[in-house]
Amino acid sequence: MKIVVIGRGGHSKVIADMILSDQENDIVGYLDDKYDNVGLFENIYCGPISSATQLVEHFYDLKFVIAIGDNKVRQSIVQKLNLPDETYLSVIHKSAVISLSAKIDIGTVVMPHTVINADTRIGVHSIINTGSVIEHDCIIGDYSHICPGTTLTGTVQIGEGGYIGAGATIIPNIKVGDWAIVGAGATVITDIPAHCTAVGIPAKIKKVDPMRVEVN
Repeated sequence: MKIVVIGRGGHSKVIADMILSDQENDIVGYLDDKYDNVGLFENIYCGPISSATQLVEHFYDLKFVIAIGDNKVRQSIVQKLNLPDETYLSVIHKSAVISLSAKIDIGTVVMPHTVINADTRIGVHSIINTGSVIEHDCIIGDYSHICPGTTLTGTVQIGEGGYIGAGATIIPNIKVGDWAIVGAGATVITDIPAHCTAVGIPAKIKKVDPMRVEVN
């Protein structure tokens, strides 16, 4: 399979390793806006993100993976490129343990040693990072990032663009709103509204995004 990686930072290194661990895969390009023009370097195309459409015309059945950790940036890239859904590839490390009843949507990356249990649903272009555990019946919204070592116990819901920091724990039946942030190491025992940042043990709201009028 011919694959183009969008992003050229540290996160993309890990994803590239995952892709190349399958001998049937071939990375044919890296796109990042640090490149001004499209060029061929050691038989790999490098260029700005906007050049994705050029590569689609050049290769048959090309797949893309967005290897950028920032949730809003991933969403923006998808919207700007406006490529068909089937153009994007989900990358799942062979060491991940995933229930047969779990559903993982397009463009999502599942890192090494993760566990995703029964009837969990994970939206598009999300990141399930190294060593995280997502228990049964969780719902993870589009463009979310579940950071390394995080534990989501049963029936947790994470809204669109949710960011759950490294080592955080969320107890059962909790809802974390759209574009909310849970700090590293936090323990979440109450719902977190949209566009808020919560930190600590137990997690408390420390910041509200201006786009949210009020917090209930």
